[in-house]
Amino acid sequence: MQHDKIPVSETLRQLQFETERHGAYFHVVDFLEIRKIGSNWSRTAVAPLERLKILLQVQNPHSIKYNGTMQGLKYIWRTEGFRGLFKGNGTNCARIVPNSAVKFFSYEQASHGILWLYRQQPGKEDAQLTPLLRLGAGACAGIIAMSATYPMDMVRGRLTVQTEKSPRQYRGICHALSTVLKEEGPRALYRGWLPSVIGVVPYVGLNFAVYESLKDWLLRTNAFGLVEDNELSVTTRLACGAAAGTVGQTVAYPLDVIRRRMQMVGWKDASSVVIGEGRSKAPLEYTGMVDAFRKTVRHEGFGALYKGLVPNSVKVVPSIAIAFVTYEVVKDILGVEMRISD
Repeated sequence: MQHDKIPVSETLRQLQFETERHGAYFHVVDFLEIRKIGSNWSRTAVAPLERLKILLQVQNPHSIKYNGTMQGLKYIWRTEGFRGLFKGNGTNCARIVPNSAVKFFSYEQASHGILWLYRQQPGKEDAQLTPLLRLGAGACAGIIAMSATYPMDMVRGRLTVQTEKSPRQYRGICHALSTVLKEEGPRALYRGWLPSVIGVVPYVGLNFAVYESLKDWLLRTNAFGLVEDNELSVTTRLACGAAAGTVGQTVAYPLDVIRRRMQMVGWKDASSVVIGEGRSKAPLEYTGMVDAFRKTVRHEGFGALYKGLVPNSVKVVPSIAIAFVTYEVVKDILGVEMRISD
């Protein structure tokens, strides 16, 4: 019996040593793999709603093809078939994997850094992350991730909008990137970047802050009797993620509309969805974010800033909820001891 204990203890000590020695490597690899799984599943599940949202945001107001969620989905199915519902999803997944991985990793590092600075103040040595600190960490993470992958998002918007009637087809993300770079210059790859950065603060920041704060509040107060064995059920965590997604996307949505419209500027072979079919061939021209806001409201009314909000709400609520919960469930399966708010 004693003979059996020796190799076990030695194995545990060796495992502990190897874990400490390679801890940083395993931390990053496991983290990226966890986020990759969650992002791909959640984005693919709501891809038809994502495409419809973008079409509603940028379609020519004088040539309406998509008029509501159900009508829009039926129109896509009738004119482009099943594959049309998922157009742009491959590019979205290719973009969202590095984006989400960088976002969550940056949030972990930013939250540690912000908390360390906060604890340097007198009397704050044992302080914990507050909702305001989480908001700041989430905003930093979102800006870093969005900036790193923005050119992919820009061409993804155009790939999603183009239809069979588009004057010229982008063949894929690489062809789209090279074409925009050649014909419109490197600055074109960052059209709409400013409203995206501004939108990161309420969107990503509130997502993290609301999700973590709701979880902590429920665990601390056991409100509604939802805590079992000091843990929240998957259903409860889904509800927390849904609430976080609803708050964040509603506040930031007008900036998302402006971002998409600015991305279409300069596209000389723009999709017929954008330029219309014979009624309005004038190219979209915005001198900047403020000009885009002003022209959109002047010509289409304030409601134009919320075009596509309904499918986006249906998309974002389950998407963010699934992403957060999948992240934590897969993390537990892989045995990675790490919380978003640690």
